[in-house]
Amino acid sequence: MASLTIEKDAALNNIQEDSRAIHGTSDAGSPKTLSHAESGSEPDLATIERIYRKLDRRIIPAFWMLYFLCAAVRSNVGLAQTMNSNVHHDLGSVLNLSPHEISTGLALFYVCYVIFDFPSNLIMTRLSPRVWMSRIVIGVGVIGSCMAAMKAAWSLYLLRLLLGVVIAGMWPGMTYYLSLFYPPSRMGKRIGYYFTAAQVSAAVVGLVSAGFQKMDGLQGLVGFQWMFLIYGVVTTSLGFVLLWWLPERPSPPGESVPPRKYMKWLPQTPPALSGHDAEIHYYDLKRVYNRSQWTLRDLLQVMGDWRLLPLLIMYFGVVGVGIGVQSYGTVIIKATNPSLTGIQLSLLFSPIWVMDLIAILLVTPISDRFHRHRALFFSVPVCFQILGLLLTTYAGTDENPWPRYGGLLIVGFGLGPTVPITMTWTTEVFQLRYGEVGVAAASALVSGLGNLGSILTTYALYDGWPSDYEAKGRAKYRKSNLVMVGILCGSILAASANQVLLRLFDTPRPGGEDGEIVDGAAKREAEERGLKGLLPWKK
Repeated sequence: MASLTIEKDAALNNIQEDSRAIHGTSDAGSPKTLSHAESGSEPDLATIERIYRKLDRRIIPAFWMLYFLCAAVRSNVGLAQTMNSNVHHDLGSVLNLSPHEISTGLALFYVCYVIFDFPSNLIMTRLSPRVWMSRIVIGVGVIGSCMAAMKAAWSLYLLRLLLGVVIAGMWPGMTYYLSLFYPPSRMGKRIGYYFTAAQVSAAVVGLVSAGFQKMDGLQGLVGFQWMFLIYGVVTTSLGFVLLWWLPERPSPPGESVPPRKYMKWLPQTPPALSGHDAEIHYYDLKRVYNRSQWTLRDLLQVMGDWRLLPLLIMYFGVVGVGIGVQSYGTVIIKATNPSLTGIQLSLLFSPIWVMDLIAILLVTPISDRFHRHRALFFSVPVCFQILGLLLTTYAGTDENPWPRYGGLLIVGFGLGPTVPITMTWTTEVFQLRYGEVGVAAASALVSGLGNLGSILTTYALYDGWPSDYEAKGRAKYRKSNLVMVGILCGSILAASANQVLLRLFDTPRPGGEDGEIVDGAAKREAEERGLKGLLPWKK
């Protein structure tokens, strides 16, 4: 009995020491009442869900607007190719560009994106993540505004290069930022939520471009110049607003981190969580609070990890097809029905991204629930993309081209969940093994090198492949579509191989290589969630 009493006293002392360390109180300080988190008991799931919903309200809408506007600025060159083409006020006619020169301008963006994605994300781990994200958005807005002043091919090339430099790190940076507040098993749905901004942006930009075409000639600017200017100004304004809104990285409750010198000149932002909610989040996600300064050795370990390659191949295929459709969607539709006007093309372009959005909302929450089966939830949508591309290539007739347009809608549906699932899987694989540097480096490498697929589809295919765009009738763009089918097949093989290799040789061990359970979220990730809790007989 005496031994049991001693053990209880020792356990209580450990808890109290942990509490004093967090809140900065000494043994001489006044006694505190222990919360659920401090006493080591697990908070109920409803409380955990409430806290993460609170984080959602602070972060997800801001990320949604950020991604919406940056996606619009990045992709509106594709729409500018067909805007007001009936009066020769489209991008190619105004700047006297050939289709190949436009393809080169589109591809140059991704060259810089690939080169600067990795260093940008690593810089973000050293500096303030919210300031770095704001810097990206402001830079995108400024460059986007300047695109209204383009006069020749060299200005298109220069501004697309600069746009690639300033936007590099945005997409993997958003993933890294999210990993500071959420465990991987909760990230797929969140990434899917703000990734819908790209789909809504593509749809809305297509619809709104019809209005910009009505502004053609106003104040001496053609329709696409108004589009570049207005989107650029709005995006720049949002970048400054984010400095006040996005929270800083979380810090242990009761612990204040002194701002860096450059931060003293910037507006301060309230913490994402405070009080009891901050304590519960700390105990639920301790891994993100144990920030370690990474070294070159840590970075090299991440870069040499075999788990990167299949994720990179997965991303290469789906992002290549996504950017190809985004950049050349109106061009592909026009090839199926040359009689369509510029406004009709813009209106037909939008439903592709509505289908994309629907698939994201349907699939990504389920992929989180069944987070051990990411490969399946990735591969099935990719099969939809392949089916859609085959229909776009071979379906219909010259008299009835609409089945080919239906194929593009199926492609849009298949595109939606694949990118969020790939990025979530990357975080899931690398966070527990390497911490912050694992998420930052791996997500940047997957996103950056994976965007080589975007260079392939924007430079080598469609308007960049002379024999393909010069083909007549239903043969037009057939080769480009089939190349995209091929790289999608490679993505499916990579996802399947990754699933098998992780199951056979790399059993997940929450908490790191030593297998220690480090926080409440890791305990839940250690279990196969599946239907558990959803069905009454699955308790």
